[in-house]
Amino acid sequence: MDDSPILLFDGVCNLCSGVVRFVIRHDPRGRFRFAALQSEPGRRLLVQHGLPADAFDTFVLIEGARCFTRSDAALELAHRLGGAWRGLAWLRFVPRPLRDAAYGVVVRNRYRWFGRSESCMVPTPDLARRFL
Repeated sequence: MDDSPILLFDGVCNLCSGVVRFVIRHDPRGRFRFAALQSEPGRRLLVQHGLPADAFDTFVLIEGARCFTRSDAALELAHRLGGAWRGLAWLRFVPRPLRDAAYGVVVRNRYRWFGRSESCMVPTPDLARRFL
């Protein structure tokens, strides 16, 4: 596997699938790769990075040996997207417990606010190569 950043997401969460579509639109070079947390590759990567294989309540960004979760993953993603998204870097100065508490509110309410799919997102044939 190459060293492309990998985004692990809750495959049945409409918000999470929306984030994946957002990243695809804002990643014209196609650097990011994706896997649903519920998929075999997603679970394998969770375990490989010391996270529980059933940790579907976090957003995970993996780049090489580094693994980011929760608000750290979101900020790293924004940084790697570049452009205006790097402007969110100032949020790193907010203490992680506060950032993760806000993140937790969204996670606990994501299905109620954004809905849930019966199955994981299925990529189009031209995007399938970017999914593990």
